[in-house]
Amino acid sequence: MRLFSKLVCFGVFSAVSMFLNTLTPKFYVALTGTSSLISGLILIFEWWYFRKYGTSFIEQVSVSHLRPLLGGVDNSSPNSSSSSSSNGDADSSRQSVSECKVWRNPLNLFRGAEYNRYTWVTGREPLTYYDMNLSAQDHQTFFTCDSDHLRPADAIMQKAWRERNPQARITAAHEALDLEEYFLCCATAYILLAEEEATTIVEAEKLFKQALKIGESCYRRSQQLQHHGAQYEAQHRRDTNVLVYIKRRLAMCSRKLGRTREAVKMMRDLMKEFPLLSMFNIHENLLESLLELQNYADVQAVLAKYDDISLPKSATICYTAALLKARAVSDKFSPEAASRRGLSTAEMNAVEAIHRAVEFNPHVPKYLLEMKSLILPPEHILKRGDSEAIAYTFFHLQHWKRVEGALNLLHCTWEGTFRMIPYPLEKGHLFYPYPVCTETADRELLPSKRFSCISPVDEGFCRLTILQMFSCCFSCQIWTDFYQV
Repeated sequence: MRLFSKLVCFGVFSAVSMFLNTLTPKFYVALTGTSSLISGLILIFEWWYFRKYGTSFIEQVSVSHLRPLLGGVDNSSPNSSSSSSSNGDADSSRQSVSECKVWRNPLNLFRGAEYNRYTWVTGREPLTYYDMNLSAQDHQTFFTCDSDHLRPADAIMQKAWRERNPQARITAAHEALDLEEYFLCCATAYILLAEEEATTIVEAEKLFKQALKIGESCYRRSQQLQHHGAQYEAQHRRDTNVLVYIKRRLAMCSRKLGRTREAVKMMRDLMKEFPLLSMFNIHENLLESLLELQNYADVQAVLAKYDDISLPKSATICYTAALLKARAVSDKFSPEAASRRGLSTAEMNAVEAIHRAVEFNPHVPKYLLEMKSLILPPEHILKRGDSEAIAYTFFHLQHWKRVEGALNLLHCTWEGTFRMIPYPLEKGHLFYPYPVCTETADRELLPSKRFSCISPVDEGFCRLTILQMFSCCFSCQIWTDFYQV
């Protein structure tokens, strides 16, 4: 039996040796070319899948299917593992929802006085339909209630906020004000006209001041009746939202017209009067105004209150904190000197603050360093996404330029974040892993057809994939030419 096995092995070995000896060089060239062609097709598919879904197909298959087969899941305690996995899935799903939530831009521009002016000059629309639809939903939430049908003017405005045609909305607002008996009861009509019909900030401010008189009167009246039933409580909630919105926009008008100290006072008073209405993120307006005044001590005081581990973060919070840390050392910072003597404690704190900000939103540095062109910010942003980076840089680039050496320090240190976090989609350092849903939402929010990868690390992946595809095509071309010879 052993002799027979040896003879069989010897025969197989002889056959293989004879087959290999009869192969010509053309076979090896053809084999190399075929493998290059297959590799190129795989890379093309991988690149297309990454562009569409924002993740690697091979990585997804390996994590989802191959890891369990190779023993990546611990089955020693099924009950505990199942319960922990279910809790982990719940936590990750909650985190995914919160990370991919679209937020109202606290510093959004005025449609009539700013966005429409851009349209008149360039002939292009600065806002997407998705962004404007989200704004319409916000307006219906903030400025309407179930009892609006009881007053004709409010019923007209309820329909106006749902109109898609801007001119139809403006016409409906004028129609609501033309009702003589409701002339002093419809603040939302003035809000709409200030936002969309006014062509300058001065005109918008005048309309908001008219809305403020009506809004304060309605707020005082509904405040006295709010405990008389659910209907009156809903009216008071609506009147509160209207009053806060008007005061905030008036403060923004003052800021845009150069009356920054007046704007700061209005914002402080508003935050003191309505401390629970954090959905408007008025503290971000306050931070920008204080930076314009170069009142860095007050900026630090605001950050001490809002840059808390229990509160949601934003690019404004993280990058303003980094700017303050950089301000202490940036004027004397030199990368050559730092490489020789090492970083001081203050410089290390500044670098860590920059790394923290970059981990939260890795898109901002390229806009601050003017490596990517800016566009008008959308009315809604996605935290940690490209839209938030555009909105932040649009208003804060001047503050970074004003601090001597701050942009130089950012330029020298921001890419070091990805040496600490080489795989930001899988594991974070100070924050959760970077969400993979940002690209899809940003494509809907941003008007220009510009492709932004999920993170700068993935931009490198895109370039490497394209380079590999070209190299494979080049190998296939050489194989074809050699085989023809």
